[in-house]
Amino acid sequence: MSQETYELKAEARERVGKGSARELRRNGLIPAVIYGDKQAPIAIALNTNEVTKRIHAGGFMTTVATIEVGGKKYKVLPKDYQLDPVRDFTLHVDFLRVSGNTQVTVEIPVHFINDAKSPGLKVGGVLNIVRHEIEVHCPADAIPEYFNIDLSGKKIGDSIHISEVTLPKGVTTVIDRDFTIATIVAPAAGVDDSAAEAEGEAEA
Repeated sequence: MSQETYELKAEARERVGKGSARELRRNGLIPAVIYGDKQAPIAIALNTNEVTKRIHAGGFMTTVATIEVGGKKYKVLPKDYQLDPVRDFTLHVDFLRVSGNTQVTVEIPVHFINDAKSPGLKVGGVLNIVRHEIEVHCPADAIPEYFNIDLSGKKIGDSIHISEVTLPKGVTTVIDRDFTIATIVAPAAGVDDSAAEAEGEAEA
């Protein structure tokens, strides 16, 4: 599961538009929208510092949150946000309403483990990461935090495919084929022969 849920308090926005958004930002607030679940969208304003802190903490797009608006609580999943390209300042956030039956499409980060147990990396091979994230369909209340990719036993020339990853129940990949996540390739300068020989002797 993704990181623990959190709660944000919001104000309902009566006015929308660029002028209203600029005024909110001057007052330390971010315009946002809650939509989906076959209900009318709700325009809200959130505390800038709170949201920015959540974004920089990681896992923002894969963590279900609760937003309280005027005493009513909504379970939501962030679907998109905009940052000011110059000041790294949050400009706007879109939230999707979710329930126990909601299926969502999210990108899950990939973590590589046991690199010290990879013969290919030990002799100077390079891990060429094809996908840093894997896009999946899954229940909104069971979003994986990350996928571990085990490098144990991987040699130069080996490829790691999605079929080697055990997906949790109810989680399926968006791409319907056995795609490559990473490969182990020889370094541009060539393999360290002494290291390769030592590795071969150790295996023998």
